[in-house]
Amino acid sequence: MLVGYSSSSEEENEAATAQNKSCSRQCREEDDGEGDCPARKKAKTEEHVPKTRLPLPGCLLAMFPEDVDPQAEDGTLHGGRIRSFKHERGNWATYVYLPYHPEEEFRDLLEELLSVAKAHGVPLSSQEEFHLSLSQTVVLRHHWIQPFTQSLRAGLVHCKRFVCSAGRLRVYCNAERTRTFLGMEVCTGHAQLLNLVQAVDRTMTEFRLDTFYEDPSFHVSLAWCVGDMTGQMEECMKKLQSVVDEHEDGPFLLRLDCVELRCRTGNKTFCFPLER
Repeated sequence: MLVGYSSSSEEENEAATAQNKSCSRQCREEDDGEGDCPARKKAKTEEHVPKTRLPLPGCLLAMFPEDVDPQAEDGTLHGGRIRSFKHERGNWATYVYLPYHPEEEFRDLLEELLSVAKAHGVPLSSQEEFHLSLSQTVVLRHHWIQPFTQSLRAGLVHCKRFVCSAGRLRVYCNAERTRTFLGMEVCTGHAQLLNLVQAVDRTMTEFRLDTFYEDPSFHVSLAWCVGDMTGQMEECMKKLQSVVDEHEDGPFLLRLDCVELRCRTGNKTFCFPLER
């Protein structure tokens, strides 16, 4: 009986040892294949974790102006408008202007002008904001912005506030012939506007940038369209001007209170109040 009991125990031990070896071999095979070994699963999960790069700070991106944002050159993102110069990081489109804050009467008039132009085959779009330009659009490097605006402020310190008005419609087209504008030309305040331009031009010259036009036609742009539509616009100018002259309460006169200049450079706007 003792012999039989001993034999049975040895058989059970041998069976357990074989089972352990089989399990070890199975795990080794799963490590080499695609089994369900928990350790292997964890390793596979770690291998498939995507590596994401942290974005560079804007100040570093500005150091490499040759990097161009492809969306900035896509005209379909800007209503078909095309830039006058290539967009590059670190270059800031900059211009100086007097803002115009329209009243309801002006907006009603503009809607009527757009309707008349459309009836004559000219699809005009209203300006998003209204202003009177005192400079061309120039390019500033980012590190020029502070000294440029400081120079502007110093040059305008003795310029006084005034009022100018506009009432005559005129067609304008940019130098590249890519956009046509309907503007309202200034009829009073021309001399004071020239004084402001002289102050702005001094800063432009200091930074070796283009000065304003030699014989400027000061105006507030009302609407625009893509391409050179000068001919089509001129054909309906008499009708458009009659809308202005035969306004409900008499000829419409745009009044611009010139109390501060503004300089927009990129997405920044600087204000320069004029002396009382």
